[in-house]
Amino acid sequence: MGVLGTVVAGIVRAAGAVARAIASKRRTSTRDSKEGTPEPAQRRGPRAPAIVITRGQRKKLIQDAKRRGSPYERVMRAQIILVLAADPCVTAASAALGVDRKTVRLWRDRFLAGGRKGLDTRKRPGRPVLIDPVSRTQLVGMACGQPADFGVPFRETWTIGSLLEAYRERNPDLAPLSHGTVVRILNGADIRPHRMRVWLHSPDPKFREKATAICRLYRRPPPGSVVLCIDEKTGMQAKSRKFATKPAAPGKAGRLEFEYKRHGTLTLIAALNPHTGEVFGEVYPDRKLATLMRFMEAVAEHFSGADIHVVWDNLNTHLDGRDRRWSEFSARHGGRFHFHLTPIHGSWVNQVECFFSILARRVLRHASHPGKKALSSAVLGFIDHWNKHEAHPFRWTFKGYPLQMGKKAA
Repeated sequence: MGVLGTVVAGIVRAAGAVARAIASKRRTSTRDSKEGTPEPAQRRGPRAPAIVITRGQRKKLIQDAKRRGSPYERVMRAQIILVLAADPCVTAASAALGVDRKTVRLWRDRFLAGGRKGLDTRKRPGRPVLIDPVSRTQLVGMACGQPADFGVPFRETWTIGSLLEAYRERNPDLAPLSHGTVVRILNGADIRPHRMRVWLHSPDPKFREKATAICRLYRRPPPGSVVLCIDEKTGMQAKSRKFATKPAAPGKAGRLEFEYKRHGTLTLIAALNPHTGEVFGEVYPDRKLATLMRFMEAVAEHFSGADIHVVWDNLNTHLDGRDRRWSEFSARHGGRFHFHLTPIHGSWVNQVECFFSILARRVLRHASHPGKKALSSAVLGFIDHWNKHEAHPFRWTFKGYPLQMGKKAA
């Protein structure tokens, strides 16, 4: 006997014990009433009908009760009949199985009337289905295609109205649909044809190799080395608002003045250590190669004596070039620098982008700076504050290569 068979047998034994306890309580109540103890009068009800099942029925019911793939309702109904076959007491079966007595009586009567087939769920009456599967499938298929494929000009994405109109024109013989029905069908299929998300495919044939090498640096850097994620944040605007920003008030959002005066732009070149979260950065008026060289010399001085693995993207100034500038740069510094390029269109592999996002939200987006000097002080001040109080490794994750191939990661 398997585990579930043992459980069914235990339920039957528990039902018998409950029935015996109820019978004993009834005998005790009768004896007490004879000895003079006042007891409320109990009306004797009709005798519960006995359930007699054949050996074949018992075998089938036990299979229903212990089959793992059976629905819960089917299992419970089979257990009810097995318990009642051992003892027809409805109260005992209800207590043993934890179901209502009305439920026990319902399936007892169904079994007595129709046998094991009487335990099947009956078809419930209701309004007939108006939208047939062919109409639903046709609508979903159109929603998953482009409007131009179905003769709808000058429209790149569907709206509910345009989808419904195209469906009616192309399928006059199918079920007529209403606006609300279209919404319910699309919601049921989890399709939002009007929503679009930007996605950039990487054509780099060595995407896997480059991403793997960088992720390995993040997880297990060479002993005694420093990993630096380097990039430029260009076009930081020094702009002053024409009127002061108004803070939020009850029932009102904050107000940011639309008009502003531009005072020029600056470029931040930053190096993030992904294992500590610390940032080394400097602000420059441009991002030319000579400027980047100045910054890298400052990096070499700041991290003197350590092997440095640089992670950066495929910007033209980051490439070695014909003059082998970065190979020569590393040679001038004792071969301490090792450069790793992110995959093409894969600059998001560079973790310094996470810090740039924080900087933009907290310092740049809603700020007002009267000049370049004020903007530079704000950016460098935030970097200093970050290193002293908030620096931490980011919980950066890589979902895997199916993302690069346009497939959903498992």
